[in-house]
Amino acid sequence: MASPLSDLPPLSLKTVAVVGLGTMGSGIAEVLARAGREVIGIDVSQAAATKAVAALEASTARAVERERLSERERGDVLARFRTFTDLQAAAEADLVIEVAPESYEIKQQIFRALDRIVRPDTVLATGTNALSVTRLAADTEHPERVLGLHFFNPAPAMKLVEVVSTVLTGPAPAAAVTSLVSALGKDPVTAGDRPGFIADGLLFGYLNQAAAMYEANYASREDIDAAMKLGCGLPMGPLELLDLIGVDTARTVLEAMYQASHDRLHAPAPILKQLSEAGLTGRKSGRGFYSYEAAGSAAIVADALTPRQDAQGARGRTVESVGVAGSGTMASGIAEVFAKSGFTVVLAARSEEKAEKAKARIATSLQRSVDKGRLSAEKAAETLARITPSGSYDSFAEVDLAVEAIAEDLEIKQQLFSQLDKICKPGAVLATTTSSLPVVACARATSRPQDVIGMHFFNPAPAMKLVEVVRTVLTQEEVHTTVREVCARIRKHPVDCGDRAGFIVNALLFPYLNNAVKMLEEHYASLDDIDTAMKLGGGYPMGPFELLDVVGLDVSLAIERVLHAEFRDPGLAPAPLLEHLVAAGCLGRKTGRGFREYARR
Repeated sequence: MASPLSDLPPLSLKTVAVVGLGTMGSGIAEVLARAGREVIGIDVSQAAATKAVAALEASTARAVERERLSERERGDVLARFRTFTDLQAAAEADLVIEVAPESYEIKQQIFRALDRIVRPDTVLATGTNALSVTRLAADTEHPERVLGLHFFNPAPAMKLVEVVSTVLTGPAPAAAVTSLVSALGKDPVTAGDRPGFIADGLLFGYLNQAAAMYEANYASREDIDAAMKLGCGLPMGPLELLDLIGVDTARTVLEAMYQASHDRLHAPAPILKQLSEAGLTGRKSGRGFYSYEAAGSAAIVADALTPRQDAQGARGRTVESVGVAGSGTMASGIAEVFAKSGFTVVLAARSEEKAEKAKARIATSLQRSVDKGRLSAEKAAETLARITPSGSYDSFAEVDLAVEAIAEDLEIKQQLFSQLDKICKPGAVLATTTSSLPVVACARATSRPQDVIGMHFFNPAPAMKLVEVVRTVLTQEEVHTTVREVCARIRKHPVDCGDRAGFIVNALLFPYLNNAVKMLEEHYASLDDIDTAMKLGGGYPMGPFELLDVVGLDVSLAIERVLHAEFRDPGLAPAPLLEHLVAAGCLGRKTGRGFREYARR
């Protein structure tokens, strides 16, 4: 049988009904009305309808105050928004967007009723991000006109909209809705029908792992959130974001994702169930992972889990001189950081020439800071004078802290730590900057494992504020205190974690990147749409494929393999596409080709 849409001219979606006037529905209605569409707002609750009108009045009033709207334009916007409590009001709509609670039963009732009310050519869209659009469409009389239209909260501010076609969706409704989204000033991305679509499909797995990390007492909630904000440039930490989204909502989305994928990474962490069933659902209830001033407040208040600022612990050791082992970008960056903060620095490499080149790199970096007005010429000269290059690690004999920043190869690092054990004076702290290897393995290469700790700086070290402080089961508390005090002196933010693969940042970041690769190789969404979705929908400074190409596909694959070997979770196995690209020598920007191609320098 021919589709009722197949022989019609291109669809014109001038009148849009929004069913469900909660926060999201009201926001979508505002976007539509401001863009010149006639909007029919429908909610079973008159109070909700009244609140939606008040919200539009308030937001447009603010726009007039900021001179973004004239009074006349505001009047036109308000006139285009009409509210009703009866679904029959959708009869004149060209498009209906359903934004009801995440329940198949509720949504199916709405779609069955709309089948009897709207015209055969009216497009029906669901705003779900957790339920199957296909299942909802299949239960209607005209599944070819049903699709998903996933706005992000707050809808007026967020640019991303995911347009979700099912195997039943006709091309005309999909094209019409995509055009509408663009006309609204939003960025549409096309996704297939699976729970979470693109952005939430990647985001919620990451949030779930962060919740599990916290539940395992691996790191504090504050340190997990700080690590991801400072280490990845994210606007919010994962536990803060879970509280904003709603712990119960996250649990619902993850349950749906797990039912579709059977991937353990999507199985909701037990703490999400515990918090949800206790009514501790996040900001909206006043308490979730954090405690808030009041229900609905964004202001976090101290509670029993908040770290005490006046807590007394072991006293740290005196550190005035630092040895940095290595001659690469990371080693020179770390040496610059310490020298800028007044430490005497010995920069040692395998040869005098390599050490001199590393110091020259620091001189260039300091000059850039002078040219940009961030540093005086005098300060730059003083900083450089504090750095002594050396072609032998024997020059570490009197340093108080030795920081290893050599190749990410365990055997080579162990050899160096064995040397440092013999060279460094008693009481010197020995630190490794490894991002993926076991710190305890370096410690065991010495006769003083209690003095060994991880100090994972992020690249570029002078700019990045985060340092992951990694204690092994053998690290002395005094050593831990010393390193935290040193971090404060070099104006870095330390976060504490245990000695397991990936620490905090890489353990959360790389499974997310790996899942993005799997999404691409399954032809679920395009590379560009995935990158766009995560930047606009997740607030990431770079899309996953942009980031993979910058990090290096070989480096990323190595980290994925370490994580998989440590945790033995099938979901952490490196995506075959990543392995194939590395085998082909397509390593990202450094080779001119990775997931994208780049101009060769």
